[in-house]
Amino acid sequence: MSLTQQDIDREIAARHAAYEKRLADGAPVEHHPRRDYTPYRSSVLRHPVQPPVAIDSAQDPELVELYSPAFGERDITEIDNDLTRHHRGEPVGERITVSGRLLDRAGRPVRGQLIEIWQANSAGRYAHRREQHDAPLDPNFTGAGRTLTDAEGRYRFTTIQPGPYPWRNHVNAWRPAHIHFSVFGAAFTQRLVTQMYFPNDPLFPYDPILQSVTDDAARQRLIATYDHGLSVPEFSLGYHWDIVLDGPSATWTEEGR
Repeated sequence: MSLTQQDIDREIAARHAAYEKRLADGAPVEHHPRRDYTPYRSSVLRHPVQPPVAIDSAQDPELVELYSPAFGERDITEIDNDLTRHHRGEPVGERITVSGRLLDRAGRPVRGQLIEIWQANSAGRYAHRREQHDAPLDPNFTGAGRTLTDAEGRYRFTTIQPGPYPWRNHVNAWRPAHIHFSVFGAAFTQRLVTQMYFPNDPLFPYDPILQSVTDDAARQRLIATYDHGLSVPEFSLGYHWDIVLDGPSATWTEEGR
């Protein structure tokens, strides 16, 4: 029998209730999801069950790079952070500006760091060969960009409001609109991946990925705020979202979870 949204809702509610009980019994706040969060079915199938693979970088310092992600083979250009200018034509959808700061646990700016984003188009479809959603592709929108943080730790992207999309976790499963963020440190091996959501999305309660962040305060830190000061007159709406790397106010990240 296929799982329904009601089945997933009950599982999510049970996980939240269990977390609240742990807190009441004196357990620490859980800023990150548990790896075996069953409402998100594929997390049970693909989370690590074996210890990490050890790499002897002392024997060959470059060996570690063979196991590291890489995005792009050129320097960052002035339009890499504007996803609406990567093609000859204008992409379809509502233009938005997303900006914020990359901060350490003490609120200090983290400068000169590579931030990448990727997202679905306005119809909720990714420009990827394995995409299964039959929404239309946009020939003028690839959905990927990158930038470096400035002296204040600030980043800025111009893009298109992504659409929600269906996925096959259960019957009638839909993901809220979101943008994936990737933050690199001093090397490609120092990478954190997270997601930014938009305020007041009605799909929040139904999404097991977002709800896997069981602590409400930690979950709220994944939601951007509308910032009228970031809106560009007659061009785009503005959203503000800070990324905190560690500490009690850290932004949830997927890496190592």
